[in-house]
Amino acid sequence: NKNILMNHFLSGTGTTARLISEKTELPVRAYNSGPLGGDQQIGCRIVEGNIDFVIFFWDPLESQPHDPDVKALLRIAAVYDIPIANNRATADFLITSRYMNEEYERKVINFNKIMHDRLNEMTK
Repeated sequence: NKNILMNHFLSGTGTTARLISEKTELPVRAYNSGPLGGDQQIGCRIVEGNIDFVIFFWDPLESQPHDPDVKALLRIAAVYDIPIANNRATADFLITSRYMNEEYERKVINFNKIMHDRLNEMTK
């Protein structure tokens, strides 16, 4: 997948960023390790509109020391309509998707409007 990924700006947390860079010889923007806030940094980049998809492999049979951070990252990705691959099959689907080289218009829910409408409904 190196030929596909070389056309994109890659980022990752801690050791993962280093491993991707070493194995592919591609530049990777490294954030902190996940338990040290790296997952939250990735989430921040999603909110800023700087991340288009996430590949996040984890061992489902092991609890993660930063499970709350992982859940927060998944929540932010869902809110901002960012696809997440958490296994190889899904990653293969994402990487080979036609949208890897085309624009994709995400449909982000307007939560401010929803909250405003709820408040209006409650104050009637």
